[in-house]
Amino acid sequence: MAETYDFLFKFLVIGSAGTGKSCLLHQFIENKFKQDSNHTIGVEFGSRVVNVGGKTVKLQTYNSLAAWLTDARTLASPNIVVILCGNKKDLDPEREVTFLEASRFAQENELMFLETSALTGENVEEAFLKCARTILNKIDSGELDPERMGSGIQYGDASLRQLRQPRSAQAVAPQPCGC
Repeated sequence: MAETYDFLFKFLVIGSAGTGKSCLLHQFIENKFKQDSNHTIGVEFGSRVVNVGGKTVKLQTYNSLAAWLTDARTLASPNIVVILCGNKKDLDPEREVTFLEASRFAQENELMFLETSALTGENVEEAFLKCARTILNKIDSGELDPERMGSGIQYGDASLRQLRQPRSAQAVAPQPCGC
């Protein structure tokens, strides 16, 4: 039986080699740590259906090269949703970037920020759900349009599409004339 969902959101997981992108993705999709993680060449795929604010959302995630962030901001919607995840929080003594540095970078670049651990699962699901909630809010406000080609967002089951129009696009029923 085919999966049904209200929306499909595409996520990219980007970062330098060895930062745990594949493990983070595996923890979110499978809810467990990937012990035998080999270095990937920058592309991995996974998906999971979640409930966000009463809507069923299918999240598809991809690993990609770090240069994607620059390209995405140049080519994608100006309302793109980005979260910076400081992964490997469980390795705090070996930290290369302080919490303050990462927070400051996120704030300066208008990014959401969470520290995560693919090993323990800490904040992994929250990172993906935080993005999904932000995307849904932007759809509801009309900032993002699932009909826009290349938005990375699509409606799910077409039979429910009329129920999913953003609040700002819903028409008010005309009042009958009293003449």
